[in-house]
Amino acid sequence: MTGWTGKMLRVDLTAGETSVEELCRHDLRDFVGARGLGSRLLYVAGAYAVDPLAPENPLIFATGPLTGTYAPSGGRYNVLCRSPLTGAIAASNSGGYWGPELKFAGFDLIYVTGKAASPVYLWVNDGRAEIRPADGIWGKTVSETEDAVRAQTHPEAKVACIGPAGERLVRIACVVNDKSRAAGRSGVGAVMGSKNLKAIAVRGTRPVRVADKEGFKAARKRAMEKILSHPVTSGGLPTYGTAVLVNVINAHGAFPTRNFQTGVFAEAERISGETLAKEYLVRKKACFACSMACGRPTLIPSGPFKGSGEGPEYEAAWALGADCGVSDLAAVTAANWQCNEMGIDPISYGATLACAMELYQRGYLTREQAGREMRWGDGQLLVEGVRLTALREGIGNLLAEGSYRLASEFGHPELSMTAKKQEYPAYEPRAVQGIGLNYATSNRGGCHVRGYTISSEVLGIPEKLDPLVPDNKAFWVKAFQDATALVDSSGVCLFVTFAIGAPEIADLLAAATGEAYTTESGLLAGERIWNLERMFNLKAGFTRADDTLAPRLLSEPMPEGPARGQVSRLEVMLPEYYRLRGWDEEGRPTEETLARLGLKW
Repeated sequence: MTGWTGKMLRVDLTAGETSVEELCRHDLRDFVGARGLGSRLLYVAGAYAVDPLAPENPLIFATGPLTGTYAPSGGRYNVLCRSPLTGAIAASNSGGYWGPELKFAGFDLIYVTGKAASPVYLWVNDGRAEIRPADGIWGKTVSETEDAVRAQTHPEAKVACIGPAGERLVRIACVVNDKSRAAGRSGVGAVMGSKNLKAIAVRGTRPVRVADKEGFKAARKRAMEKILSHPVTSGGLPTYGTAVLVNVINAHGAFPTRNFQTGVFAEAERISGETLAKEYLVRKKACFACSMACGRPTLIPSGPFKGSGEGPEYEAAWALGADCGVSDLAAVTAANWQCNEMGIDPISYGATLACAMELYQRGYLTREQAGREMRWGDGQLLVEGVRLTALREGIGNLLAEGSYRLASEFGHPELSMTAKKQEYPAYEPRAVQGIGLNYATSNRGGCHVRGYTISSEVLGIPEKLDPLVPDNKAFWVKAFQDATALVDSSGVCLFVTFAIGAPEIADLLAAATGEAYTTESGLLAGERIWNLERMFNLKAGFTRADDTLAPRLLSEPMPEGPARGQVSRLEVMLPEYYRLRGWDEEGRPTEETLARLGLKW
């Protein structure tokens, strides 16, 4: 095949066996790859009906047809399963070099089921696979694990692994590859830990073939010209990383602060990308085939948080910073390093700690119950809390469950800033109406990268929308969600869409695979994937009632800033969104919609 390898590695950890299977070209074409193909496999397996931490829950590592090619930023892969945090479908995206290496080893995806009797890791080397014991590696941090596995396999192997958090089934644990790139959201690391699977090392030497070399070269050239001339992809991201957004979003009154009690953080400048670049940045760092190089290797030369690592990116700077009321950039940076090492999602960790801080502020969580004070702005607590959470020690055992279960434990689930039990990222729905609709309807729970309307509502890409009004937001949310499903499934980074869109992605897919992808058929594939994910969640027991936001965002007016007096107008946007999706009033795809998308099965 071209673009795709057409092969899947199946791993049964209970039996200790591996096998290679051919993938159906029809499914590859219709669901593209990565997120789309993985979601189809989860649905067919009936994963919606299994306990997320049971051996029967499939764990899928999936690449796209552009992964490992020299398509712009073609280094992405997805980790899919039923989420232990939400119970919904999980598809967590990561960059770096692991995904391309899996393609070079001859596989589009790895499909893992079962549970090993004792800790193991998987070694995949140019089409061959071996399950090896990991007893001496279990318990190690991410960096220690990668170094140990490479020493036992190949010095150039690429490693995806879990840290101590995944081993202890922390519901906000992630899968980390290349020591600092993470499939970070929805608790996929806990599912990997539940299988006693510590790591997957891959090594490959086979290039990814494309169907039309000259056509691919031309399509890549057209896309790169736009990427290299756009101010975001050629200026802001390479210069300051994603944290360039800190001051921008704060100026719009959309920077959630102290567990979304307000949207303005007075000390935002102190944790901004500009300050990070000035104080601690060592260099820029790129993923495979990426010109943007938004990675941020950092160094703190002295003080209590002295050390080195990578990040924080924008979402982590917010969650570990403003959301917890912390303005000490050294503490935020060190906490981010610890999240990488322990294998914890910094968004959900910071948001869960912020929830605990508000519970403490209101007297619902006492010092005796927490074992310490839980005050806003405590940088030492922020850093130490990562280890406590990863090891499930003290208050960390509650933080490890995520903010919804934490807040419910103390009788106040309304203080959990989540959708479908997954913590919101760094944008305030009262100040940016479209992103609130996206949070509420996201198939994996609170998430910005399922439909990044910030692009239009704040940055004016592809056109500027008024963030404070609900008008026409349903149309844009659906459009962003469908396009993102296509991008995620193709294997390129979402950040390229600041400069290019579905036409360029379709051209690259067509030249790589030999299939007749067009803008229209590409977006139809994105819509098909979105609806399949919705059907998974409906089968898992989700209903219209789950398409909502935290009560605060719907009923408490924003207290200050440009969005002062605003609440989310979700009740206005949601019915229109359902109509545009071709769903009934309860949010279920109609028979006509399923037929149009080829999902009648």
